[in-house]
Amino acid sequence: MKLLVTGGTGFIGSQLAREARARGHDVVVTGLLNNAAEQQRADRLEAAGIRVTDGSLRVPSFARLLVHDRDAVIHLAAAQHDVGVSDDYFYSVNVEATQILLEACVRAGVSRLLYGSTIGVYGAAHGAAITEETPLAPDNVYGRSKAAAEAVVRSFSDRIETTIVRISETYGPEDLRLLKLFQAARRGVSILVGDGRNLHQPIHVHDLVRGLLLAVQHPAASKETFVFAGPAPVTTREMTDAVSAAVGTSARRIRIPMLPLAVAARITEGVCRPLAIRPPLHMRRLDFFRKSFWFQTTKAQRLLGFDASISFEAGVRDAFKWYADTGYLKNTQQAADVFARNEREPLEPRADVPLATLENGQLATNAEPQDLATTLDVHLVHINASRPAPTHSSG
Repeated sequence: MKLLVTGGTGFIGSQLAREARARGHDVVVTGLLNNAAEQQRADRLEAAGIRVTDGSLRVPSFARLLVHDRDAVIHLAAAQHDVGVSDDYFYSVNVEATQILLEACVRAGVSRLLYGSTIGVYGAAHGAAITEETPLAPDNVYGRSKAAAEAVVRSFSDRIETTIVRISETYGPEDLRLLKLFQAARRGVSILVGDGRNLHQPIHVHDLVRGLLLAVQHPAASKETFVFAGPAPVTTREMTDAVSAAVGTSARRIRIPMLPLAVAARITEGVCRPLAIRPPLHMRRLDFFRKSFWFQTTKAQRLLGFDASISFEAGVRDAFKWYADTGYLKNTQQAADVFARNEREPLEPRADVPLATLENGQLATNAEPQDLATTLDVHLVHINASRPAPTHSSG
């Protein structure tokens, strides 16, 4: 397969491209080179024999150049965590560029485009597991622009095979957005905003890459929409406890009420937006602690035979090893002992330690409202450090 990956210098896209190349596919990547992390990923791609092209998908001639002779496209590039930019910017990058890319694909005779969407199109879960049929209710410009892009993709389905994958929170080696959780755990500190009972169903990047490569080729995926999420929902508390266990520390738990931070975020957004200043705290930074998402993924299982298999606990151990091995965390003797233990435990589901379960689509969990713990530093989850200009990256 001759494959184009957009957003290929991002966390997901770079690993997707390398795995596709390892499987023998002819891979071309486009992605931004705006910071050190993106440049490092581009260097690894080039070392793997993958050509990386930097440019704007909003330029039709560039889009046509990219898709020339490609069989399939996985479109991950997006304006995602950008703040301090206009709503028009999100629609230009996420919607208009997607339409330009689709038009180029049709013109070039590309067989299929897989669009990497987001669970953000749902807003949040409300009392029951989310499925592909759950009504969309995006509550920020990112989610609204991605929902609009989905509509554009569907409008082309009579001219090109299309597939939409709504991607859950993704973590694993090379992810920098959860790094602060690990850094805080290493310091023995865990700060929780709110009560810690909100739900996540994160998917390990290796599972996600496997699913995307399956979906872009599977005949049953044409004209379909899928949710790709992890094997089971976990609370925020369970996530931070799993991080502490992987690091091998006993974290001191500190709890911060949600309301004062939410008020501060609203005020900061209101002051900074008219001045085109990046707010140090905003509501999307608090989403990690306040929104709940959990899913039923039976459609992907039924049509594609795809099921995420890496438990959050096993995946966190995998991520921790990468952080330490690459210098993001100090490699102490305690860490070495933890690595030795983790190396003996396979990267696979652990059925003996259920974190949360679903019964008939409803959540069943033993989490108790108490002083829980995770980390707050205003850059805890959505790290935008050193981004020189408001741009994208997904993937």
